[in-house]
Amino acid sequence: MADKISVRKTVTQTDINAVMEIVKSTGFFYDHEIPVAGELVEEAVAKGKESGYEFAFVDFEGKPVGYACYGLIPCTKTSYDLYWIVVHNNHRGKGYGKILLNEVVKDIDAWGGTAIYIETSDKELYAPTHRFYESAGCKLEATFADFYDVGDHKRVYVKRINREK
Repeated sequence: MADKISVRKTVTQTDINAVMEIVKSTGFFYDHEIPVAGELVEEAVAKGKESGYEFAFVDFEGKPVGYACYGLIPCTKTSYDLYWIVVHNNHRGKGYGKILLNEVVKDIDAWGGTAIYIETSDKELYAPTHRFYESAGCKLEATFADFYDVGDHKRVYVKRINREK
């Protein structure tokens, strides 16, 4: 199976619709969030590095089935946001999310980053997401009540990057 998956960092025009399909497949996101995911890809295609958005994709048999979008937080020197990390519902539970998060950490470490900030919903639907981050060494540092909607709180996880080399 390993020969059927690959990781890439380049973003293409065809990734716009692929990313929206990946996000939609999960059933985790509000309808209005789906086009936002596509817009970030579109911005990266149009502006490249100037967009501020970095991407990592996991492709299965040449088709994107998961991706991460991340970037330096404006007005910081070493803090990064993980904007999105999503794996198509048909490919969840196969370790692709872990592959993506490891790629993100590797990049941010290489760029001198010291922390990754990750925002997610506190809804019960997201319990697998919370377990994923916690098992990856991310620490829950804040919760904001009623952030996304009444009863839909925001959790902020932080993954510290070991700078001892």
